[in-house]
Amino acid sequence: MNKNICLIAAALLALFFCQAVSGQQNGEIKVRGTGFEYKGEPFEYTGISFFNALYNAEFNRSSASRLEYIKKFNEYGINVIRVWCQWDNARGFIDGGQGQTLYNEDGSIKPEIFSRLTGLLDDANKSGTIILLALFSRESWNENIRLSDGASDKAVQALTVALKPYRNLIFQVWNEHDYRTVDYLKIIKETDQNRLVTNSPGYGGVLGSPAENWALDFLSPHTSRDDHRHWQLAEEEIRYLISKYQKPVVDDEPARRGTPQFGGPRSPTFPADQIVHIFNVWKAGGFAVYHHDMFQTGYGTDAIPPNGIPLPGFSPYHDQVFELFKNKDRYLRLIRGKE
Repeated sequence: MNKNICLIAAALLALFFCQAVSGQQNGEIKVRGTGFEYKGEPFEYTGISFFNALYNAEFNRSSASRLEYIKKFNEYGINVIRVWCQWDNARGFIDGGQGQTLYNEDGSIKPEIFSRLTGLLDDANKSGTIILLALFSRESWNENIRLSDGASDKAVQALTVALKPYRNLIFQVWNEHDYRTVDYLKIIKETDQNRLVTNSPGYGGVLGSPAENWALDFLSPHTSRDDHRHWQLAEEEIRYLISKYQKPVVDDEPARRGTPQFGGPRSPTFPADQIVHIFNVWKAGGFAVYHHDMFQTGYGTDAIPPNGIPLPGFSPYHDQVFELFKNKDRYLRLIRGKE
């Protein structure tokens, strides 16, 4: 490891350590066979994508308000929140744009945004909620908003050190990319061997290279998004990955309503499409992180709640999928022959 990177990481740890006083010594997220455990108990990983969580003003208004929103997610069976560090692309996504990133150009960490992240981790920990933190995004990469290799190594090392006390945290290296994934994995594991690390290696149907898939703690690809049979293809892909790699597999962003402009389906979709898809993922032994389409258009459009938080109660379409999550125990008992 580069000596300068280690020195900078140590300085950052000293700077941020006062925010890590909680220690979170009461359990951590772990892999157990092809599933998960948290605080020593089986953990039914059920997620929602909330890309803009670190940049949404209402969500970060106070710890009390954030706790209320997390509680609402929990009431609907959501126990994993997928959050992005880089929300700085120029696509017009809500709460996004220039400067909306955890990183400075040299790979150092922005203290204000880091403080929001540690506040989120502490609040999530109070209800047994896991934060899946996407370190880098393909959307920013495609617009040439990138850290150099040296700066990105520095950022990954600094975050790994500073976040070591937080055990309700998983690192996801990329959203939809695989550049130097194994290099970043090695940096993380050298500092925090027990930190779970995964990756979303590419667009829908890109299931990852063997080298990457064997190295990661669990897999989190975007399954195929064929408009007419994604629910069938996803089940086949999840079964294949579990069989080959014998580790947990999360369908990261199951084919969703979305918008055609940003990779969404070109044909009309129905809530039943998503419900059948997710049910089939569960049936195959996998897990799911649901992708609400509300991030991809601006405030004031039909898909966007006024507060920018992807909760039930705004979209009749997504509310039906949330009801599936709310009743997931019923369906999981059915799948596992316990009913």
